[in-house]
Amino acid sequence: MENPYDTGLDRNPANYQPLTPLGFLERAATVFPDHTAIVHGPLRRSYADFYWRARQLASALAGRGIARGDTVSVLLANTPAMLECHYGVPMSGAVLHAINTRLDAAIIAFQLDHAMSRLVIVDAEFLPLLQEALTLCKAGPTIIVYDDPEFDGPRTPHEALDYETFLAAGDPEFPWPVPQDEWDAIAISYTSGTTGDPKGVVTHHRGAYLLAQGNAVTASMAKHAVYLWTLPMFHCNGWCFPWTLSAIIGTHVCLRQVRAEPIWAALAEEGVTHLCGAPIVMSLLISAPDTVRRELSQPVQFFTAAAPPPEKLLAEMREAGFDVTHLYGLTETYGPAVVNDWHAEWSALPPSDQARLKSRQGVRYLPLEGLDVLDPETMQPVPRDGETRGEVMFRGNVVMKGYFRNPQATEEAFRGGWFHSGDLGVIHPDGYIQLKDRSKDVIISGGENISSMEIEEVLYRHEAVAVVAVVAMPHEKWGETPCAFVELAEGRHASPEILRTWCRDHLAHYKVPGRFVLGPIPRTSTGKIQKFVLRDKARALEDARQASDAGPVCAD
Repeated sequence: MENPYDTGLDRNPANYQPLTPLGFLERAATVFPDHTAIVHGPLRRSYADFYWRARQLASALAGRGIARGDTVSVLLANTPAMLECHYGVPMSGAVLHAINTRLDAAIIAFQLDHAMSRLVIVDAEFLPLLQEALTLCKAGPTIIVYDDPEFDGPRTPHEALDYETFLAAGDPEFPWPVPQDEWDAIAISYTSGTTGDPKGVVTHHRGAYLLAQGNAVTASMAKHAVYLWTLPMFHCNGWCFPWTLSAIIGTHVCLRQVRAEPIWAALAEEGVTHLCGAPIVMSLLISAPDTVRRELSQPVQFFTAAAPPPEKLLAEMREAGFDVTHLYGLTETYGPAVVNDWHAEWSALPPSDQARLKSRQGVRYLPLEGLDVLDPETMQPVPRDGETRGEVMFRGNVVMKGYFRNPQATEEAFRGGWFHSGDLGVIHPDGYIQLKDRSKDVIISGGENISSMEIEEVLYRHEAVAVVAVVAMPHEKWGETPCAFVELAEGRHASPEILRTWCRDHLAHYKVPGRFVLGPIPRTSTGKIQKFVLRDKARALEDARQASDAGPVCAD
């Protein structure tokens, strides 16, 4: 039957515009031109100037022939230039490719070639790394060097064009075009590639627009909120916060390096209201000496999306003036799209119960249409009993467009009309999901499935444990067995034998790790534990044990 409301109601410029977060900056600059948009050391930049420079960048890129569908890569720290690129690059019609500054040259070269990058804007600090990567590239993109005044290290001589000179060639009144289609790509971000070559996650203007506003709602960000950049902007485009801040006319406080002293100084002196980071950032704040820590004039909202913070760390953060909220998401969902929405009555519960509730990943963001735990074979929802495991799956407008130049991986990821996260979890009766493991992190010992996260949660409850990661270690009899890598809290002591006893008191016998390794745990630049490195180390330890035929079950 024909819908009578379709007659004569066609889309036209008066009633339909493609969604894009780029308009947030234009509005902020028009309505609040003098409001401080960016703080970086002594630099204070208004919204009018921010917009002016973003348009200059877009114009300069267009002048170099950069257009719709081209890729512009950036290798930058959390600086004003990185913020300008989040607007200026897509304003030219191009796709922004923000590179993790901690990667090695070979992986950077792979990304530049795979993304078909035409131009790279690089911080002077990372120029030697880029130069090494370019020797491995098949093509040679144009290089623009950004010389940040806050960088106090040595400069590498170069003949590339300077960023400010490049900008000066652009038109600050450049009439940047609205995307032809809101489905157009706005950015490409690469996964870690721990099980093969990294995959290029393509996100679009529509999703960025929606998640940017979803951030403001989820984080309860008031107009003119002040956001501190401890989360790398190269990580999922800073979870879309570079665009969120313009929507609420907030202030970006840039940090070149994540160190305790400048973080505490910014919190106190700039009136910071919000920041994001992994639990390692919390530990950095809490462990800072009294000479560095500052009194906060207001509560600060801290959002974390890594492993659930231990109860002790949550208590210390609360005492220091931080309200911690647990988030969850992936590069494929523009960053976090799940929040542990807190119920007021939960605050009256004992600290241990609050910590248990905070360990859950939570419920969907407002702009995410579907979140569930499904049986990956039948694609049916698992019972909401908090025990039956399935795969966490997403559906909606803040799920990626697909993997760049990888149709097979895209098809697999979207099988059955849902995005398959690869994370195993349960769903509680109240609808809150809780992760139990990555599918690749499940340890199968003697035919029994063991959750590495379950063991980690038990070890985190030990007062001497600061950071823990559990991986599979080969075992001659059982196939594999858990191996626990542990970083001890400063000033605390625990031997492998003490930790083994602790686990025996709190876990089924077959789940107790066969080996405990004490020492630093490798992390990515975003604070995620590099379990693939630990798996290699666990295999090497077992190989060495078999070679010596010594057979110890504990190591430090």
